[in-house]
Amino acid sequence: MQRYFVSERERRGEVVTISGADAHHIARVMRMKPGDAIACVFPDGRTAVCSIEQIASDHVRARIVQWKEEGRELPVRIYIAQGLPKGEKWEFVIQKGTELGAAGFLPFFAARSVVKWDMKKAEKKVERWKKIAKEAAEQAERTSLPEVRAPLSLDALLAFGETVDQRLFAYEEEGRGGRHGSLPALLAGLKPGGTLLAVFGPEGGFSPEEAKRLRQGGFLPCSLGPRILRTETAPLYLLAAASYEWELRAPDWEAAQQ
Repeated sequence: MQRYFVSERERRGEVVTISGADAHHIARVMRMKPGDAIACVFPDGRTAVCSIEQIASDHVRARIVQWKEEGRELPVRIYIAQGLPKGEKWEFVIQKGTELGAAGFLPFFAARSVVKWDMKKAEKKVERWKKIAKEAAEQAERTSLPEVRAPLSLDALLAFGETVDQRLFAYEEEGRGGRHGSLPALLAGLKPGGTLLAVFGPEGGFSPEEAKRLRQGGFLPCSLGPRILRTETAPLYLLAAASYEWELRAPDWEAAQQ
């Protein structure tokens, strides 16, 4: 069933009115008709099965027929921060990271970032990132949209780190030294509903000064295993590890809830 994220202002009682790009998608891309069913996800995470009543030129009207209880989100909120990589790598991280359950994406200006940030195109670029996240969240049948921010300074990133429960940075020197225990211990130590900020460097990794400042800011250096991963692969590795820890180890998870 096709899924759409809608706002509360689009709902009047049991009727949901969808406009803009989503209405166009329903009418022109999916070619739906009255009587077809769609899933509407509201900002509080509730999902409603809706039956389309009308398809007009500028909107689609649907009626709520059933509310669904869904558990599609990671039990812990993981924010992915990354030194801006070049090309389409950041868009790839947003798309696949959304599919894997990330709560938010925070690019930052790293010392070794190669990409040049054009302020004139900044607003459009961030809007594109948000669109990628929205489409990926719909495809993955998530119940919440990840937050997508404009690029931050390192100072702003460190300040954001003060708002979460745990923070780490993926540091290849930990892997080269055979120190692989930090990440499993950190994931196991998170509590349901906890928050984690995971920071990744750009193609050239962190500068010594950045690594020093992250340590001073309370970020734990972590290995992602014995192999050196590309900048766009590393965040996905961490999210997959978190999914295994929190969603696939069912007996441990059920015991933690009791």
